[in-house]
Amino acid sequence: MLLFSLFVALFGATCAFASSRARGDRNLYFAREETDGLQNIVTWDEYSIMINGERTFIFSGEMHPYRMPVQSLHLDLFQKIKSMGFNTVSFYVFWGILEPKRGEISFEGFRDLQPWFDAAKQAGVYLMARPGPYINAETTAGGFPGWGTYTPGLWRTSNTTYFEAWQNYVSTVGNIIAKNQITNGGPVILVQSENEYTGWAPGYSEDFVYEAQLLTAWRNAGIKVPITFNDAFPGGHYLSVNIWGYDSYPNGFDCSNPYTWASDAVPEWLWGAHMEYNPTEPNNVYEFQGGSMDGWGSVGYDKCAILTGPDFERVFYKNELSMSTTYLNLYMIYGGTNWGGIAFPGVYTSYDYGSAIAEDRTLREKYYELKLQANFLRVSPAYLTTRPMNLYSNQGAFTGNTALVTTQVLDVVGKMTGFYIVRQNSASSNAMETYNLTLSTSSGILTIPQLGGKLTLDGKDSKIHLVDYTAGSSHLLYSTGEIMTWASIDGRDVIIVYGNADELHETAFKFNSTNIPSANVVSGTQSLKTKTINSTSLVLQYTTSGQTVVEVGSNILLYILDRANAYDFWVMYPPSTSSFANYSTANPILIKGGYLIRSVQISGSTLEITGDLNCTASFEIIAPAASSKQVTFNGEPLTLATTSYGTLTSSKSVSLPSVQLPDLESLTWKTADSLPEIHSTYIDTLWTTADHTTTVNPTQPNTSVVLYAGDYGYHTGNILWRAHFTSTGSETGFTLNVQGGAAFGYSVWLDQTFLGSWVGDAVYPNYEGTFNFSGTGGLVSGSQHVITILQDHMGYEEDWTAASDDFKAPRGILSYSFVGGSGTKVSVWKMAGNFGGESYVDTTRGPLNEGGLYGERMGWHLPEFPDENWKEGSPTTGISQAGVSFYRTTFTLDVPTGVDYPMALVVSNITTNPYFRSQFYVNGYQFGKYVNSIGPQVSFPVPQGILNYNGLNTLAVSLWAQGAEGANLNSLALETTAMVESSMRPVVNQPMPYWTPRSAT
Repeated sequence: MLLFSLFVALFGATCAFASSRARGDRNLYFAREETDGLQNIVTWDEYSIMINGERTFIFSGEMHPYRMPVQSLHLDLFQKIKSMGFNTVSFYVFWGILEPKRGEISFEGFRDLQPWFDAAKQAGVYLMARPGPYINAETTAGGFPGWGTYTPGLWRTSNTTYFEAWQNYVSTVGNIIAKNQITNGGPVILVQSENEYTGWAPGYSEDFVYEAQLLTAWRNAGIKVPITFNDAFPGGHYLSVNIWGYDSYPNGFDCSNPYTWASDAVPEWLWGAHMEYNPTEPNNVYEFQGGSMDGWGSVGYDKCAILTGPDFERVFYKNELSMSTTYLNLYMIYGGTNWGGIAFPGVYTSYDYGSAIAEDRTLREKYYELKLQANFLRVSPAYLTTRPMNLYSNQGAFTGNTALVTTQVLDVVGKMTGFYIVRQNSASSNAMETYNLTLSTSSGILTIPQLGGKLTLDGKDSKIHLVDYTAGSSHLLYSTGEIMTWASIDGRDVIIVYGNADELHETAFKFNSTNIPSANVVSGTQSLKTKTINSTSLVLQYTTSGQTVVEVGSNILLYILDRANAYDFWVMYPPSTSSFANYSTANPILIKGGYLIRSVQISGSTLEITGDLNCTASFEIIAPAASSKQVTFNGEPLTLATTSYGTLTSSKSVSLPSVQLPDLESLTWKTADSLPEIHSTYIDTLWTTADHTTTVNPTQPNTSVVLYAGDYGYHTGNILWRAHFTSTGSETGFTLNVQGGAAFGYSVWLDQTFLGSWVGDAVYPNYEGTFNFSGTGGLVSGSQHVITILQDHMGYEEDWTAASDDFKAPRGILSYSFVGGSGTKVSVWKMAGNFGGESYVDTTRGPLNEGGLYGERMGWHLPEFPDENWKEGSPTTGISQAGVSFYRTTFTLDVPTGVDYPMALVVSNITTNPYFRSQFYVNGYQFGKYVNSIGPQVSFPVPQGILNYNGLNTLAVSLWAQGAEGANLNSLALETTAMVESSMRPVVNQPMPYWTPRSAT
C-alpha cells in the first residue's frame, strides 16, 4: 500500500503540473542514468533505455530461430522487420533441442545460433535474448528437454536436481550469447532470465533462491548487458533483475470471433502497476499481443490476423503509448512453423500467429500499419521522457464527448511537447464519433479545428494528436493529422501527415516572427484552407484523400496522405562507417512505392536502393540532391524525372516469370506398408522393453510396469506399444487409457485384427476405450497373442505453473485391463519410438524431426532411400483398411533467381472415411502434421532451403488410417502462396543428408 500511496501522490503532482504547463523546474523529474555496473553501453532511467547514451524507443518483435530452420532466410526476416521501423527482435532459445540427451549439447545444423546473431547485425537489428531455461512459447515441454520428465525433483524451483540439470545449458548458451553482446561488438542488448515466473502450484510461492541462482549463472557465463524479466502480468515478481517488465494479451485468443472486442478490453491499469513495482525504470512490455495462437480444431490464423489486425494495432498499441511505454515487444512479429515435434499439444504445425509477417514470410496489412507507428516513434524523441497526466479521468477529457477517452501524455523533461491519444471509451463500439479538441498550447488554449468543422473517430480506431511538436527546424503548434515521419533534407523539413480516407484535419505551424510564409498546393487535387492565428502561426485545414503536397514557404514540404498512401512510404537510413554501420538513424531517405524497400546506400552521387516488388511500382524519392543524381533499384538504373517541388519520380516494371510446379497427384509414387508390427512374422526383440517398476513421474502408474514413453527416452512423434500375453480363453476385449495430449489419437490391433481407434478431438489429452475381440473368432486357452497400440505424441504440456511439473504429464498408457480375463497378464511390454530415442541418429535435422513409425525408423522419409522395389501407389488413392502406409515421390524445381516465390503443400478436407492422420516430409524434414477430422490447417508452407528450388526434391507422406474402411488424402498439391520480385540474398539449402542404412526394427 505504501508504494501505491506514493504513486497516487506523484500522480496528483503530475496532474497539477499538466494543468500549469510550466516550463521551468526541470528537477521535478530528475533523470538518473542507471547501469548494471558491468558496462556503460546499455543504460536506463525511469523513462527509457539508452544505447550509447542516446534515448531509444525499443520497438521490438518476437521471432524464434528454431521456427525458421533455414538460416539463410534469417536475414530476409530481419531486413523486413528493420524496414518496418523496428529496431529490435526478441527471441527464445530452446533448451530441449540443444540438449536432447543430458550432457550432450549440440549446435549442429539449424541449431547453430551464430548465423542468427550475424544476420541480426547485418540487418542492423538489436536482440533481446530469452534463453529461459524455461520459455513456454507453445513449445513442447515449454522448452525443457524431454529427459526432464524422468528427472526427480520439482523444476522451476531451487531444487538441487533441477539446479544441476540446467547448469550445463545455462553456462554453454550464456557464453555464446555473451560473445554476441553489444559490449563485444554483437547485437545483443538485453538478456532475459526465466520467463513468466508468475504462478505457482498450491503450497509454493516465488523462489527467490532460484531467481538468484539464475542471475549468478548468467553473470558467470559472461553476461554483462542488463538482465530483464517478463512477469506474465504486472505482479511484481522477480524484481531483482536490472529492468523488470510484464506481458499483456488484452484481446484474448478467440480467433473464432475476430470482430468481437470486450467493451473494457483496453487496459489502463498497467501504468499503475508499473509505478508500484518499478517506477525508477522504464515502462517495459516484454510481450504485448501481436497476434494469437490457434489450436487444433479451431478456425485458422487468417481469423487471428483479423482479431489482431490494423484496427487492433491502432487502438491497443497507441493505448500503450498513452502509458509512456518505451519498450514494446510484439509477440509475434513472425511466428514461423512448428515443424517436426516442436509444438506443445495446444497448437498445430503452423505457428503463423496471425503476425504482421505471415508464416510464408509475406507481409500482411498489419505490417504496413505498424510501419506508420514505428517510424513516428523513431522521430519523436520528446515521447521518450513523457508521463501520462490524466489516466483514470480521461473520459470526455479535452473533447467533452463522453464516448471518447483522451489521454494527455506530456514531455516532462523537455516540457514542451504534448501527445493526446484519443480512442473510443467502449472498445466494442463501431460508431463514428465527432469531436472538437480544446488544448493548451504554447500559444494559449485553442479549440480545434480552428477553421470550423468536426474531427471524427471511427469505432475501433485511435489517433495521436500533437501539440508543440518539433520536426527538424519546424515547430508544429498542433496537428490532428497523425505524423508518420519527418526528415530534414537539403535544408527543408519534409513532414508526412496522414489520416483515414476523407477525414478532416488541421496542422498548424508556429514561426519565430510575424512574417508568416504562404502555403501552396504543389501536387494533388485537394483544397486547402488556411488561417493565421496569434500573428505567428499558420493553420492548414485539409482532407486526407490520396496524396497532396504543400509547400509552406521554402523550408517546409508537407505531405498530406490518406492511410493507403501512407502505407506506401518507407523511411530508410544509409549505413554509416562505424562497426555498427547498419544501425545508423542519420540522414534518412524517404521512398514511396514498392512492396518492400530493404536498404539504401550512397555511392558517390548514386543512390542505390534494394527492394521487392509484387507489381509495377511508381516511386517518389526524397533524398539529398548531391547523393541522388543517379538512382538504381536492385542494381538497375532508374529513369528519373523531377517534380516541381524537387523530388524524384520513376517507375519500375515487375518481372514475375512463370514457374512450372509439379502436379503432385500425377507423379509416380511408391508405397510400402509402414505397420509391419501387426503381422505374425514381426519380431520386436530389439525393441525397448518397458520393464521399469518405478518412476519419479508425479503421475504414478496404475500398471505393473511403467508405460510412459518418456521414461524410456522417447519424447516425440508416434509411439508403438506391443503387449505379449498368453490367453486364458476367457478374454473378450481390452480396455486401456492412453495419453498423448490434445488432438492425439490411437489405434489398437489384436495380432492382425483391427479392434478400433480413438480418433481424437481438440479437447481430450487422454482417452479410455474398450475394444472388443468380437471380430477375432475367440481366443484359445494357451494361445500366444500380441496387442499392438499405435499412439500419437502431440508434444509435452508446458510448465507455466512453476513447481507443478505439468510438463511431466506422461505420454503413454495410463492403465489397461482385459475384459473377461481378470487373471490374464501381459508377459512383456515392448515399445518403439524415434530411432535411437535420445541418441537420435539424424543429428542434422535434430531430435524432434522424426517419430516412431516404422517408415521413420527405417529412414524412408530421407532422400535417396532405395524404393525401387516398392509398388506404385499414391496417398490420394490411399489404403482400404486401418493401418499405416508410407509414400514417396521425387520432383524437380527450377525457380529463377531474383524472385521470392514461397510455396506450400496444400490438402483439402474429406468427409468420406475422414479419420486419418498424415505427416509430410520434404527432403527429410517433417513440415506438416495433418489430422483430417480435427483440422484446421490444410496449407503447410515449406520454405525455400527446405524445398530445393533448383534441383531434386524428395516428398514423403505417411498415412495412418484410423478407421476400418481405410483412408486417403482428398487432394495434394504444391502451390505458390505469393510471387515477388526480390532482392533478398540467395538462399542456401539447409543440409539434407541422404539415407544411410539403419538397423532399426
